[in-house]
Amino acid sequence: MRIAVFASGSGSNFESLVKASREQGWPGEIVLLVCDRPGAKALERAERLKVPARSFVPKSYPDKAAYEADVLHLLQEYRVDWIVLAGYMRLIGPTLLTAYYGRIVNIHPSLLPAFPGKHAVRQALEKGVKWTGVTVHLVDEGMDTGPILAQEPVPVKDGDDETLLTNRIQTVEHRLYPEVVLRLIRGEIDTDALMKQREEQTTCPSDVR
Repeated sequence: MRIAVFASGSGSNFESLVKASREQGWPGEIVLLVCDRPGAKALERAERLKVPARSFVPKSYPDKAAYEADVLHLLQEYRVDWIVLAGYMRLIGPTLLTAYYGRIVNIHPSLLPAFPGKHAVRQALEKGVKWTGVTVHLVDEGMDTGPILAQEPVPVKDGDDETLLTNRIQTVEHRLYPEVVLRLIRGEIDTDALMKQREEQTTCPSDVR
């Protein structure tokens, strides 16, 4: 299996995935980092880890379809089987979803369906919850709505600010995400069945009352 990681920021999950894949001898390889922010720290990590990386400037394209078509061409060039989102701050559009249906996975810093979208940690603090967590899920056309593969709770402690809680969440992410990705590339999770089930749930008409 050949894996591309998509990142927009610091790339800490990207690095944890690369290290796990090498230390654990995965039956697959992270062959590419795709970044939508040319100055992101994730690119520095890729250079240090000797993983090929390519950055794009989405605003330089006329629309999302054109941007994703360029990305797709690169993925095909690298013969990528799986897309792993690691802090990638863009919704995946139809171009990539169609080409990699059921083969795109994401990690989110909350216990979905709670606090989807950006600023999930901030939302948890503002809401005053005692627990938040980490969710790994397949990607569909919605925002953080795809089939859930794994979740782990993380306590919100008195005195937590966004930085403290984020650090505690990332500690879990860096362990949990590689575990789930390894199961995926080993074929231990029936992603086709999960995506089909999701389709049936979203297309089923509501009860008539």
